[in-house]
Amino acid sequence: MATITEQISQLVQAHFHQQPNRIAQLPPSGSNRTYYRVYLPHQTVIATYNNNVRENETFVRFSAHFKQLQLPVPAVWAMNEEHTIYLQEDLGDTSLLHVLESQGFTPEVFSWFQQSLTMLARLQILGHRQFPYDACLTAKEFGKQAIMSDLLYFKYYFLDTLQTPYDKQALMDDFEALSTYLTKTEHRYFLFRDFQSRNIFIHNGTTFAIDFQGGMKGALQYDVASLLWQARANLSEQWKQDLLTHYMDEVDKLLPHPLNRTVFVGQYNGYVLIRLLQVLGAYGFRGLFERKAHFLASIPLALQNLQYFMQDRQVGIITPELDRLLRLMTDAPIMQRFYIPKADENTPLRVEINSFSYREGIPADTTGNGGGFVFDMRGILNPGRINAYKHLSGLDKPVQDFLEQETQMNVFLNSVWDVIDITIQEYMRRGFEHLQINFGCTGGQHRSVYAAEQTARHLRNKYRLKVQLTHTNRANWVTLPVTEEKK
Repeated sequence: MATITEQISQLVQAHFHQQPNRIAQLPPSGSNRTYYRVYLPHQTVIATYNNNVRENETFVRFSAHFKQLQLPVPAVWAMNEEHTIYLQEDLGDTSLLHVLESQGFTPEVFSWFQQSLTMLARLQILGHRQFPYDACLTAKEFGKQAIMSDLLYFKYYFLDTLQTPYDKQALMDDFEALSTYLTKTEHRYFLFRDFQSRNIFIHNGTTFAIDFQGGMKGALQYDVASLLWQARANLSEQWKQDLLTHYMDEVDKLLPHPLNRTVFVGQYNGYVLIRLLQVLGAYGFRGLFERKAHFLASIPLALQNLQYFMQDRQVGIITPELDRLLRLMTDAPIMQRFYIPKADENTPLRVEINSFSYREGIPADTTGNGGGFVFDMRGILNPGRINAYKHLSGLDKPVQDFLEQETQMNVFLNSVWDVIDITIQEYMRRGFEHLQINFGCTGGQHRSVYAAEQTARHLRNKYRLKVQLTHTNRANWVTLPVTEEKK
């Protein structure tokens, strides 16, 4: 069976009648979709691989609807016969979140948020006209059942993991009351479901929306809450208030009658709470159950965001047991449980990571600590046995793609990181100076090299630690002669 990149190449050639110069996998996102940038002689294209056929079909259909109305979403150009790969317009790498994190809270960034909310109002209200709601992935409408589903998602994947006693019936009564209250909203149009700054791209001076395949009919307030209360964005109270006012001004231009702003804002606060709880459920599922470090690291931010909300927001309905649990969750003991330490210039810990060949033996520990972790990578399918990868290493993209797509490497490494993170945090707390981590395979060239590189990246990103990375068998790697490499 053809690899994913080979299938992408076939689809590109069939549609564009050109051979790709290169196909590069993009960094993973929070979804199960895998993105690739395809380099053609005169343009680039984004290829998306996803084995969820229905999700792909929904995205393509929604995109076609928005494009027909000349609304700013990426064009989809082709899909393979299996509906597992589609090609779409390349909007570049500049998301609104990237601009915010690189430039800070500047007037220019504020204007991009304003433009994004103007875009949102148009997509919600104009896009609602003859929208194909029959293609929605789950419910066609974000009504009471969908709200209850989000609340239960939070309950099962976050609240219950805290193992804190609570009155289950009282909490369910509060969920019932809150979901009923929020369904009684006047303005129901297209709802993105995940309208956040990382899903807004800036391209040629215009904002574009992506990742809307989970959309359905629902309250206008939900998407605004998603953007303005995104934990990672960490917008100030003044920005939130001013941007909400801007959004309501834009909505008033598109509706036949102006909003009742008192009612709108009251229910907006309720949707902010729903969104905050849904995000905690998602972080709990991805982080606590799927063991993805990025989502674990996001839990403290989400709890802090909930703490800010609890200080001065009124939802407009009394939910005593839910309120009690939310106050408990935002108290220091619970928040401390998810705290992730960050290294600074005074942190003594240095992590030594080695890849090695079992033929040469496990690297010695010269610090006198007697060694550290040793992980055997030989249970992962060896790319070195395949002619196309024999003369490459774990530093090369084709080998990395093979390990990520064709083996259990990602599952293996997530389990490794679960183990070493415990030691890392304890060593940081106790002021220890050194930890050695070794990854071995047969030749010390492919699997162990990749694992060592990814683990170094993980520790730098999660803890900002100093990492010394060494590929101990590099001098013995089987590589092509220089003359052949240049061909």
